[in-house]
Amino acid sequence: MSNKAPTPSQLSIVLPALNEVAGVGKIIPQILDLYPGAEVIVVNDGSTDGTAEEAQAKGARVVSHPYRKGNGAAVKTGIRAATREYVVLMDADGQHDPADIEKLVEHLGTYELVGGARLDDPVSPIHRRIANAIYNRFATYLTQLPILDLTSGFRALPRKLAMRFCYLLPNTYSYPSTLTLSLVRAGYSVRYVPINIRARLGKSKISILRDGVRFLLIMMKVIMLFAPLRVFLPISFLSFVLGITYGGYKIIVDHHFTPATLLLLVTSLLTFLMGLIGEQIAQLRLIRVDEEE
Repeated sequence: MSNKAPTPSQLSIVLPALNEVAGVGKIIPQILDLYPGAEVIVVNDGSTDGTAEEAQAKGARVVSHPYRKGNGAAVKTGIRAATREYVVLMDADGQHDPADIEKLVEHLGTYELVGGARLDDPVSPIHRRIANAIYNRFATYLTQLPILDLTSGFRALPRKLAMRFCYLLPNTYSYPSTLTLSLVRAGYSVRYVPINIRARLGKSKISILRDGVRFLLIMMKVIMLFAPLRVFLPISFLSFVLGITYGGYKIIVDHHFTPATLLLLVTSLLTFLMGLIGEQIAQLRLIRVDEEE
C-alpha cells in the first residue's frame, strides 16, 4: 500500500440512514465543506420522513431501499454503490464529527482498516458503554490484538477490500464487528484512532433487548467463523481437567469409575473436535475471499 493519505476526490463517504432527516440535513454540508470533491452517498433504508429528499437537496447521492432492510444491508449497498478508491463509513445521526474523517484516512496508507474509537463517550447510556467494554475485551481475546471499539460504525478502508468482505457482513447493526474480525483473521492491519462522539439527532433505532440478543448470536457466529479454537479449546481443556480430577477422586475414594467422569471426558473430546471443524470452516471462508480477489 502507498504511505500517502487519500485526497478528498478519492473518498466515498457512505451514510446509512433510516428516518434521519435532521441528521443528514446537518452532517452532509459539514462533510462537503471539509472535503470538497468527495463522493457522499446516503443509503435511504426505507425512510418515511423525507430523509432521501433532504439528503439529495444537501448535495448527496441517494440510493434508496424500497423497504427497511437493516443498517448493515444499507452499508453493503453503499459499498457497492461507491465509485472512489476508498470508503468511509459513518452514521447519519450526527454522532460522528466529519472533522474526524481526516484522523481515519491519514492512516490508510499504512493500515487496511482504520476505525474510530469512542474512548471518551459522555453521551451513550451507561448500559451501552458497559456492553461495548465487554465486547471489546472479548474481541481482543479472540484476535490477540487490542480492539478499542468493536461496534463503532465510523470506519475507513479501501473499497476493493470492502467489496471482498461485503458478503460476510450481516444486515443488522453488528456489521462493524464482523468486518473487523474478518480482516484481522485474514491478516490485514487494523488501527483505531480516538474520535469525538456527539449527541445523536433524532430517536435511536436500537432496541436493547432485540439487538442485544441479536448481537450475542452474531458474536457466536463470528466465533465459529473466525476464531473457534480460541473459545472451544479452553472449554475442552476445562472439561478434561474436571473429568480427570473428578475421576481420580472417585477412584481413590470410592474405588470405581463413574459415568459422570466419562461424560466430562467425552464432552472434552467433542468440544475439541467442534473447534477443529469450526477452524476448518473459517479457513474455507478465507480461501473463498482470497479466490475472489
